[in-house]
This record gives sequence, structure tokens and C-alpha cells, in this order.
Amino acid sequence: MSQRIPVVEKILSANDQLAEDIRKRLDAAGVFSYNLMASPGAGKTSLIERTIAGLAGRNRLAVIDGDVATSIDADRARAAGALAVQINTGGECHLDAFMMKSALETLNLDLVDLLIVENVGNLICPASFKLGTHRSVLIASVPEGDDKPYKYPGMYRGVDALVINKTDLLPHVDFDMAYFRRGVEILNPELVTFPLSCRTGEGLEAWLEWVAAGPDGGQARDDRE
Repeated sequence: MSQRIPVVEKILSANDQLAEDIRKRLDAAGVFSYNLMASPGAGKTSLIERTIAGLAGRNRLAVIDGDVATSIDADRARAAGALAVQINTGGECHLDAFMMKSALETLNLDLVDLLIVENVGNLICPASFKLGTHRSVLIASVPEGDDKPYKYPGMYRGVDALVINKTDLLPHVDFDMAYFRRGVEILNPELVTFPLSCRTGEGLEAWLEWVAAGPDGGQARDDRE
């Protein structure tokens, strides 16, 4: 264990340094960026599709999609009208700054106002690897259950905004919203929260306005900290 800890710290330090360089590159290009994280099936890609459609004509969007395999998510983002790049991690459970750098090299940032990164579906590893994005967003979905803030505190503690997706299912599943929100507030009392349904569109407008506002959307936590 004594040998493992320094190795892990060295990996994270190198990742964080590259993330800082990525942030500077995005700032120089005038691109504001979001790192979307969630468990599999929470609705990351559906939210991205809705965001692309909702901001069409207002902001030029690009999407970096991370997944273990396939280009399904990038294909969906591209079909929705955004520039899109797929990263296949080859089994890794998260994106890191090195993967992010490679993806950025394939994008013409002069054509982009907002960049959305869809991280690999996982509620543990993505929280540890910074990408250089300006804001981190966690998507939780009603069918996952109301205990997730209590079981995965690191993820909830380290994000700037929380999307509670699939609210249209609240009448049909056992989900205590008050209990869920109480767990979130204990970990992250200043968190911006967006209850919404990608299926019905309810609540989406507030999310779209926040994303479109970029740096003016509210206080953001530096994801390099």
C-alpha cells in the first residue's frame, strides 16, 4: 500500500496539471465547458440531445462523448446537430485529461461556444479525474433511488449543478424527494438543482438558460481544486 499511494498521487497530479492546460486552452478560445457525469441510464445523452435542440440558433455546441465502446452517443449528438467526438476508453471507467486533450485536437474550437463532455457512466471514478472543464454537472434519475447522495457522497460533493431527471416517473416509483434533497444539501448546500424530465420537457427551460448563460450562470467550482 505504501508504494501504491505515491503512484496514484503522481497520476492524479499529472492529470490535474494537464487539466489546467486544457482550461487555459478553452479560455483562450472563448469556449465554456461542462462535464456531465451520471450512472448508466440516468439520461446523459438524452439531456444532451435536448440541450442541443433547445439552444439551436443561440449557441454553437460541441460534444465529447466518453464510453467504454461504440460511437452510439456521439452519433446521437451529431444527429441532433452538434459537432461530436467519441472517446472509447477501452475499459476505463472514466475520462481523464489525457483523453480530453486528444479529443480537443480533433475539434475546431473557433466553431464552438459551448462544449459538453459526456463522461463514462459511473458514480465513483469520474469524480477523481479533472478534465479542465469549467463546471461539473451530475445527473441523477428518479428510478435510481433516493439514497444515492448517501451512498456516493464524493460525487455529490464535487459538482456545481445537479439535474434530477425523469421526474415524470415520480408518481410511479418509490422516491422520497425530501430525503434525497436533504442528503444533497448536507454534502453541497450551494448546489444549483434542476428537476426536469427529458421525456416530457418539463423543467428543461431553466436548465437551458443556465447552460446558455455560461460564466454568468452562477458561482462555479473550479474542477482543478
